[in-house]
Amino acid sequence: MYEIGGYIELDKYHNELLHKEAIALNCGRNCLAYLIEARNIKTIWLPYFLCDSISNVCNKYNVKIKYYHFNYDWTIESITIDKDEYLYIVNFYGQLDIEYVSSLVKKYQRVIVDNAQAYFDNPVSGVDTIYTCRKFFGVSDGALLFTDLELDRILPVDESFDRIRYVLGRFEKTASEFYKEASDNNEFFDNEPIKLMSKLTHNLLSGVDYERVKKVRTDNFYYLNNKLAHINELAIKNVEGAYMYPLMIDNAKSIKKRLLNNQIYIPTLWPNVLNDVPRDWWEYRLANDVLPLPVDQRYGEKEMDRVIDFILRYRG
Repeated sequence: MYEIGGYIELDKYHNELLHKEAIALNCGRNCLAYLIEARNIKTIWLPYFLCDSISNVCNKYNVKIKYYHFNYDWTIESITIDKDEYLYIVNFYGQLDIEYVSSLVKKYQRVIVDNAQAYFDNPVSGVDTIYTCRKFFGVSDGALLFTDLELDRILPVDESFDRIRYVLGRFEKTASEFYKEASDNNEFFDNEPIKLMSKLTHNLLSGVDYERVKKVRTDNFYYLNNKLAHINELAIKNVEGAYMYPLMIDNAKSIKKRLLNNQIYIPTLWPNVLNDVPRDWWEYRLANDVLPLPVDQRYGEKEMDRVIDFILRYRG
């Protein structure tokens, strides 16, 4: 029996999700876990420059890991893959176009594409592809997986109501007040089993104006690239619906601290890389010297100018 009446909960939204054809799961790392189980993956190639949450998933499921480097233009080095091995490709900052990804699929065949930083990119037809929702939208969890396989078991449905407080809190207060909760939420998924996306997250994603979000992110990325390309040591292509703008600069750590003092928060993506690779590797520089600048739908030229002004002032 179901309830009728009483107080009103969150309204239900009825827009279509972007990538509605995908399998909706609880987090990105469990999209990989899903593929490991469904495809019986025993060995996988990962880039050295990668969040350790992915290698942790592989270790959890006893998958052997091999590593590869990638080049200054984000393309991967040439490697030889055995017939039963899989190649995990990360579309860093959306810098890989669909033609290049298609060429990798043609060459290596068993490819998994991680579009966690390229939510608005279309998947290559027939290729396992992962999208992560909370990097782009105000939700506490959620991921989408394109694959032609289904697990031969019933998955439980996730619940988000007791984890979304930090998202709601920042809407009315400051990010610093809820930083620990946001960090704890990220670590929470290290031990979570594969689940279907929660009804709450699915509903919130059904209320997103995707075209507007894509346009704002695109405009902000273009704006930063036009103003900062001359000091950026990375050759960056403009991106539609971008995740963040990667600015490589020598004194990135010092600038990051000064930006923090001015309430401009720049994440350190994949800090594990700083301990995992030698200091003279390209991957180390990417982890140490890149400032991922926000371009998301909350901001416009006014905020971009504020970021630009501080960076140019502090770069020395």
